[in-house]
Amino acid sequence: MPSYLINSMDHKLTSLKAITLIFLMLTVSLSFADVKPVEPASTPKKALTQVAGTNSAPKPTTNVAPPPPAKTPNTATNNYLLSPGDFIEISVWKEEGMQKEQTLIAPDGNISFPLAGTIMAAGKTMFILEEALAARLADYISDPVVNIKLLQSNGNSIFVIGKVNKPGQFPTNRRIDVLQALSLAGGLTVFANEGKINIQRRIGNTVKVFPFDYDDVVDGDDLEQNIILEPGDTVSVP
Repeated sequence: MPSYLINSMDHKLTSLKAITLIFLMLTVSLSFADVKPVEPASTPKKALTQVAGTNSAPKPTTNVAPPPPAKTPNTATNNYLLSPGDFIEISVWKEEGMQKEQTLIAPDGNISFPLAGTIMAAGKTMFILEEALAARLADYISDPVVNIKLLQSNGNSIFVIGKVNKPGQFPTNRRIDVLQALSLAGGLTVFANEGKINIQRRIGNTVKVFPFDYDDVVDGDDLEQNIILEPGDTVSVP
């Protein structure tokens, strides 16, 4: 083969190799250009919160004492005045040794209670007596809460005797007048002397008598005769 042909072929092969090499380099460059760098995965917010929470100290829990029991108003005994002979129950909130202490109001009107000593109960409402006991107990107990329940109202009784249909003793949980007492006793009999009724009230060693004319009061006259009875009063119907 002529030498010029051989030289021409060598030149073409060299050029072809150069072109092939350039093509491969371009291909590799484009491949690397398409590859995107991998970003580190972000930690979810919830996980970050949990991780942050593990480093924080737990909130301390405080034991909150329950509030004292609410007192339920009792309209039937709200204005009731305690009397000798009444049987009551006394409780002091959160004091185990002072729960449901039952006591009878003595004839002199006093009661005795632990730490409080002797205290006058007669003539007071239960609310006033609760406050009086709490004031005494405050010297020994922090913020005492006293509750009193009326078990029996034996002391606040009136008596109706004579010519009525149902004479006897009538315990009442509130103050009543003479007409109401006669109604509790079933009313007058046909033999009653309506104009000679009287009310007897013992004051110390003496007895005070109040006249009562049934016909006048029923007719609306002399209504001041229809007095409010006190515990122990006796309505006598001749």
